[in-house]
Amino acid sequence: MKGNFFNLYAHGFARVSVGVPRCKVADPLFNAQQTIALARQAADAGAALVAFPELGLSAYTCDDLFHQRALLDGCLQALQQVVDASATLPLAMIVGLPLRVEHQLFNCAVVVAEGRVRGVVPKTYLPNYGEFYEARQFSSGDCTNVQRITLLGQEVDFGASLLFDVKNIPLLRFHVEICEDVWVPIPPSSFAALAGATVLVNLSASNIVIGKSGYRHQLVSQQSARCLAAYLYSSAGMGESTTDMAWDGQSLICENGELLAESERFADESHLIHADIDLERLSSQRMHQTTFGQSVRRHADEVARFRTVSMEIPVDADGRLPLQRKVARFPYVPADARNRDARCEEVYNIQVQALMQRLASSGLKKVVIGVSGGLDSTHALLVCAKTMDRLGLPRANILAYTMPGFATSERTLLQARQLMEAVGCTAQEIDIRPSCMAMLKDLGHPYASGEEVYDITFENVQAGERTNHLFRLANHNQAFVIGTGDLSELALGWCTYGVGDHMSHYNVNASVPKTLISHLVRWVAEKGEIGADGADVLLRVLDTDISPELVPGKSNGAPEQKTEMVIGPYELQDFNLYHVLRFGFAPSKIAFLALHAWGDREKGAWPEGEHVARRQYELADIKKNLAIFLDRFFRQSQFKRSCIPNGPKVGSGGSLSPRGDWRAPSDSESKVWLADLANVPD
Repeated sequence: MKGNFFNLYAHGFARVSVGVPRCKVADPLFNAQQTIALARQAADAGAALVAFPELGLSAYTCDDLFHQRALLDGCLQALQQVVDASATLPLAMIVGLPLRVEHQLFNCAVVVAEGRVRGVVPKTYLPNYGEFYEARQFSSGDCTNVQRITLLGQEVDFGASLLFDVKNIPLLRFHVEICEDVWVPIPPSSFAALAGATVLVNLSASNIVIGKSGYRHQLVSQQSARCLAAYLYSSAGMGESTTDMAWDGQSLICENGELLAESERFADESHLIHADIDLERLSSQRMHQTTFGQSVRRHADEVARFRTVSMEIPVDADGRLPLQRKVARFPYVPADARNRDARCEEVYNIQVQALMQRLASSGLKKVVIGVSGGLDSTHALLVCAKTMDRLGLPRANILAYTMPGFATSERTLLQARQLMEAVGCTAQEIDIRPSCMAMLKDLGHPYASGEEVYDITFENVQAGERTNHLFRLANHNQAFVIGTGDLSELALGWCTYGVGDHMSHYNVNASVPKTLISHLVRWVAEKGEIGADGADVLLRVLDTDISPELVPGKSNGAPEQKTEMVIGPYELQDFNLYHVLRFGFAPSKIAFLALHAWGDREKGAWPEGEHVARRQYELADIKKNLAIFLDRFFRQSQFKRSCIPNGPKVGSGGSLSPRGDWRAPSDSESKVWLADLANVPD
């Protein structure tokens, strides 16, 4: 489906709904009217699929009334109303009712679309314990070999192993199970996922008792995570009999372990929830997690039992249908302050533990680090300090050097000095200008003769001299060099090959993106681990423009270079990196997501706190910076990543180590990515 760039269906999403209609026990026509009303609301919202509760057309609490012919006939009349209404609704409806098949009664889910019944799924596992007595009224779906039935004058597929493949919405293939089916050790939906279902639907009644709501959360979330699928879960609500039970009408929509939507519990009236499922993301996860395919092979017999019902759902893919789900502007940084603090603590501990192990295995007790007064080296120094504390070694074993050059600003030099003092490391200062001048003179560079020529050679001579000093200092002091370059710089190739931010003995920041490093530094400052003065220095570092400081400024010692003016804003490039590296999304989809997240200051998910600048990017800005990212990432920079030093992977967002998440040729092109981006409207 190509469709409109501004329509979510064009980018591998599908909007789905779960409805909980108010019901009346043993009043099928009333229940059908309530169901149809919610289905119309779901259609108006652009949903392709809406699911309703178990036995929703009869009500779940009919008990022995289920064996009354009048009620069963009434349910068929109600189903006919639902089928008739579906003829004018551009979505699939899944409703529950009791059905007679071959002298047996089954608790069924019926899939309806475009005025037709598309298939019938009987419940497999019938609870007959506690307050449940379903085996008294119903037969299990395993109790028949019937595969086709006649329903409302139609020949339709019948069975628990049905997949519904929506041909005009790529990757939307759904499976239906009923209530208890997901409470058993191996739910039918587990095999359905292996057979290709991306959306799993559960028509449930599920009475409420203390603690059950939380357990449903765990159950649905974990089933969606294990199956790498979306999971839609309904519960019966207001109107069910309270003779011996109560009902809260809780509905949930999860995607790969993440809760996307939840209904109000104990609502007095009918209610509906929606969520936009990223089907492409689920497919990408399954492709990446190759053990998913191994599971398909291992359970080949169960998978082979599934039959596919093909259908189309006439959703409007050409009009504007914007995304409703939250897309994090900072995918590496949790928006919630509590979760963000937990993330920072975990990342920090991963880096510290990794460096501890590297020191222990090397037999060395000292490290050498260059401190510029900028963001990355600041965080790396903090990791070194914590590592020494954990190892019971003095922080004086951190041999820290700040090395001012031709363009070092007074601000960053002062910050470097204050930071080293606050940390309590062995602080030294080496002016690299004399050695740089000697190198420039040897090269015959015009700057050595007094000309103001600030070319790439001029810049790299300074970066090279700093690195040369650090490695020789490490040799001299029986130490090893700590790298400071981050994941964002590696992605964009913003590092000089073999020197500077590129090379070290061990790089603690190698898989930490720039946006996360800034929050890590702030987290350390807020914890007060290096005292009030040290916290003030950290906050000043965070407020400093990011610059390599290799070209002299024109006034007041300010840097001439600002990194983000060349490679784009890190907050946007980290967004691009996450979706390229984690899911392999096409540039057009990344642009769509970025516009949703960044196109309006009031949308998306922001990290909390006054320090976060609430910027906004228009589509033209998004396209321009994404083009920069794509060309630098796919064409220009891989040769630098192919030989990066060791460093710990910290997050599931991926790393760029050639020994880990990312293996790529150094001479690839960026044309196909840029061509896809070119299809995005201006």
